[in-house]
Amino acid sequence: MDHVKRVVRLAEEIAAHETCSLFVVMAGAYLHDVIDDKLVVNEEEACQKAAIFLKDIGVTSEITKEILHVMTNVSYSKEVLQGRNRLLTIEAEIVQDADRLDALGAMGIIRTAYYGGKKGHKIHDPQKPVQRFETKEAYREGSTVINHFYEKLLKLQEGLHTEHARKLGKKKHDFLLLFLEQFLEEWG
Repeated sequence: MDHVKRVVRLAEEIAAHETCSLFVVMAGAYLHDVIDDKLVVNEEEACQKAAIFLKDIGVTSEITKEILHVMTNVSYSKEVLQGRNRLLTIEAEIVQDADRLDALGAMGIIRTAYYGGKKGHKIHDPQKPVQRFETKEAYREGSTVINHFYEKLLKLQEGLHTEHARKLGKKKHDFLLLFLEQFLEEWG
C-alpha cells in the first residue's frame, strides 16, 4: 500500500500541472495495481471485478471505462510486448508517469533490491549480459538486480510523458546513475 500512496501523491502533483480529470487520475492511481499480473492470477477477471466495484459505488460507465483505460495501461511489462506507441489519455499518462517515478531514485533502488531478493535473483553477475526481453514471462523471470537497472529503470526517464514528471524524474534518474557508479566501483 505504501507504493500506491506514493503513486497517488505523485499523480496528484503531476495532475496539478495538466488539464485532466482529477477523479479519473486519482481513481486510476489508487486502483492501478489491483489488476497487476504480479498480484492477481487472472488480470481480465480482476478488471471485471474493478468495473463492478466502480459501478456499485456509483461511477458512470463512461468514467469507469476511462479509469479502466488508466489501470490497463500503467504496466511497464506490457510495453515489452506492445511497445510505447499506444495511445494514452492524459490521465493514463499521468498515472503511468507517477508509477514510473516511484521506480526511480532511492525508492526504486530499494524496491528493486527487495523484489530481486524475494525472487532469489543474484545481486550482480558481470558475466551475465543485460537482457532484451521478448516476452512478459521472460521479463518476469528477470536476470540480476543490477541488470534490472539497465533492462528497465534507466529506460524509464525517456518514456515519461509529462513535463513535470520529466523534471521530477531527472533527479531520480541521476541518482540511479550515481548509485550504479558507486556500486560497480565497490564491486571491483
